[in-house]
Amino acid sequence: MSRHIAAAAIRASHKIVAEAEDALNKAIAEKGEGYKFEWPDTAFYLPHIFGMTGIKIETLGQMREGLDYARGMLTPEPAENAYLPYLGETLDAGQATLFAEEILLAARTVTGLEPVVDAETGLTYNGFITDTILRNLGIQLVDGSMPGFAVIIGKAPSEDVAVEICRDLQQRNILTFLCGDGIDSDNVAKQLMRKGVELGWDARLVPLGPNPYHALYAANWACRGALTFGGKKGGDALSVLKYNKDRVFAFAMVMGPMNDLIWATGAGAITYGFPAICDTEVPEIRPTGVCTYEHVVSQTDHKKLVDTCIETRGLKIITTKVPVPVAYGPAFEGERIRKEDTLFEFGGTKSPSFEWIRTKEMEEVEDGKIELIASDETLKKIEAAKPGTPMLLPLGLIVEVAGRKMNPDFEPVIERKLHDYINCAQGIWHMGQRDVNWMRISNNAFSEGFRIKHLGDVMLTMIKAKFPAIVDKVQVKLYLEDAQVKEIQEDARKVYKERNERVAKMTDESVDVFYSCLLCQSFAPNHVCVISPERLGLCGAYNWLDARAANEIDPTGPNQPVLKGDCTDPVKGRWKGVDSYVWQNSHQSLEGFSAYSIMDAPMTSCGCFECIVALVPEANGFMIVNRGFTGMTPIGMKFSTLAGTVGGGTQTPGFGGIGKYFITSKKFLSADGGFKRIVWMPKSLKEALREDLIRRSEEEGVPGFLDMICDETIAEESDGMMEHLTKTGHPALSMESIL
Repeated sequence: MSRHIAAAAIRASHKIVAEAEDALNKAIAEKGEGYKFEWPDTAFYLPHIFGMTGIKIETLGQMREGLDYARGMLTPEPAENAYLPYLGETLDAGQATLFAEEILLAARTVTGLEPVVDAETGLTYNGFITDTILRNLGIQLVDGSMPGFAVIIGKAPSEDVAVEICRDLQQRNILTFLCGDGIDSDNVAKQLMRKGVELGWDARLVPLGPNPYHALYAANWACRGALTFGGKKGGDALSVLKYNKDRVFAFAMVMGPMNDLIWATGAGAITYGFPAICDTEVPEIRPTGVCTYEHVVSQTDHKKLVDTCIETRGLKIITTKVPVPVAYGPAFEGERIRKEDTLFEFGGTKSPSFEWIRTKEMEEVEDGKIELIASDETLKKIEAAKPGTPMLLPLGLIVEVAGRKMNPDFEPVIERKLHDYINCAQGIWHMGQRDVNWMRISNNAFSEGFRIKHLGDVMLTMIKAKFPAIVDKVQVKLYLEDAQVKEIQEDARKVYKERNERVAKMTDESVDVFYSCLLCQSFAPNHVCVISPERLGLCGAYNWLDARAANEIDPTGPNQPVLKGDCTDPVKGRWKGVDSYVWQNSHQSLEGFSAYSIMDAPMTSCGCFECIVALVPEANGFMIVNRGFTGMTPIGMKFSTLAGTVGGGTQTPGFGGIGKYFITSKKFLSADGGFKRIVWMPKSLKEALREDLIRRSEEEGVPGFLDMICDETIAEESDGMMEHLTKTGHPALSMESIL
């Protein structure tokens, strides 16, 4: 351990603790000791302090206890040139720094100084990262599509270098947080803004704040990963830190000169197992002796900087090179293209458009062939297109696939992926699927050489890369004439209808095999998800056909066939084979689960569920709250608090995580009274599922049931909910007691 690093970290820890105390005193003077404080949308109080100590800080006055902990970790400030050989002293200083930074940021929020808005550029920094964002990204974190996250502190030597490095991180789908160094008014976020680079969650480039201490937001977000997905308990500091070292693949990239606070904040990150890679000459910490994983690494060649970060943290990233003339990667999926930036537009409500995967015999497919089917006049008009003159076109996108293991049941599985594949191209925007799709190609993409035919290159490359076990050959046809697109669209619609009818007839009883999903075990080791035709995965990302296709693609992967075996309880949904599988793959922590009940042995959850179902005893029913709803619920808990009762692989009767479309399944909690037990859900969820909820209401013989369900616009508290249920004659009130 370098004496320079240790001295710098310890000096800064003393300074930031004093700064936090000053900010806290100002907040208390303004608001009072009893002023209630909570970060928005979290169940974890001040998350880092709660994770490390178990202290539930809820008021400004209670923050003094957090500061006392920080002071208790402080090593006396070193004399000049003092010899500081101990790694432990530096790591203690790092933890003290993170404690103080969390209190500093909380106090600044109370006094209106956070989140920061840059006066020069108008850039609004993100500030605190909510639990909802953590859960929204959960499936990408566990399935490896988002392999890790980076925190960049400082500024690049030039705007072009900043863009180059961040584009490299984007194309590898690494979530990147941006902070300033607190000294120079410039930083990477502002450098990117000046180059017109989109910032925000959709772009995977998130500015946290202009100071090194804003990196604390990323640290307490990581801490919540252990509490949310890993089921770790607040106060079990060693387990929380070890969880992050082993399962959360993060690193810091420091650009520009170091200062004491960067060293101290970095020392705190090292306790999590997150290395720091610097673009300047610095004393390095390599794994030797007592230092088994802590890293400070120097890499002054900016072309090698990202690779060095990835190698140092041990990330395993597999990317597919798509032969298109624009950047390509999952970080561009959320890119928005405004009308004035559009050169070509297809579909929506403005022109006929569809996407169709068709299974063909091997001899019918010429592998790699792309056809642009249009008149010479249309093709000339397309090639002559110029920015400033948006062109509306029809588009029939047909992808014909052949494979020895290809099955028509897999067509909709591949078809749903077209949205993701197209959106990964920078400058291309896509939404919807089948015959309700909508797409735009931007002026910039066209200027960089992207042409409509390149959509075929995207399809060819990605389908063969992602479905190698079932797809051997691919060819693409792009139809661009109005009459032809409309004609073929009718044929496609007949197939869509046949598929829907085939899937609708599938029931849990009609198959002998369910499928597991063990993706989330990378974050919640004892959690096991079992997917059936009538119960999709709780994350909402995988249904039975998806899991079946995934098993064909990767027979040794996380989606394994689960033989149902003898049915031991047809009402609750229990089978010998399923229970045996759950017992073995939960590391003998679960004896099994009930597929159709949350009152008796409900299915466990990782943390990335779309919705939570919870018992409301006084209403003799259930409420459902969706991820993203931040308001209060009738049982006195917000989503973030409720999530703590069902995440991390725990089995809690009366509570359960589900995918939102399970709500409209005929098997939805059928053992507990099912659909007619729903007494409350947020308005947004009602609207998202409106048509399906109305259909199920009619099937259950309760037309108008949707209006009987209470929501937050009617009442958030129990008394108001009960008044509404009584007034509307909700059936749950007259059903057999659920308890």
